[in-house]
Amino acid sequence: MFISTKEIQLLYADTDMMGVIYHANYLKWFELGRTQLIEDIGFSYVAMEEAGYYAPVYDVNCTYKKAIRYGEKAFVHTWVEAIDRLKTVYGYSIVNGNDEVCAEGSTTHIVVRKDDFRPVQFKKAFPEWYQKYEEIKKK
Repeated sequence: MFISTKEIQLLYADTDMMGVIYHANYLKWFELGRTQLIEDIGFSYVAMEEAGYYAPVYDVNCTYKKAIRYGEKAFVHTWVEAIDRLKTVYGYSIVNGNDEVCAEGSTTHIVVRKDDFRPVQFKKAFPEWYQKYEEIKKK
């Protein structure tokens, strides 16, 4: 299984009234990690859009385990949890500088045509990309 790692830049503006990173930021970090994974394996979401497709979020889950505060280090680890004809599930782990898990989650995506938002099979639209995901997914 291939795991992509990306350091997260924590901004003061990302904190809430309790002095911890606001919970919605974790979803942005999932996207940051997903984009990094795609780039790490040699593909591009921009190229997907240029080819006439989107990969919208179908489902998202996040479990918070430990607060992250401004001034700490944080990283997002991302992997392909599962893939089938229509859906790709990405797994995520947000860890702090001590490698303590602060949040875990997943997002499920489908590939749709830009012009009508109708789902298409990832394997048919992007066979090389799909094959790479098959090779690196969690076993």
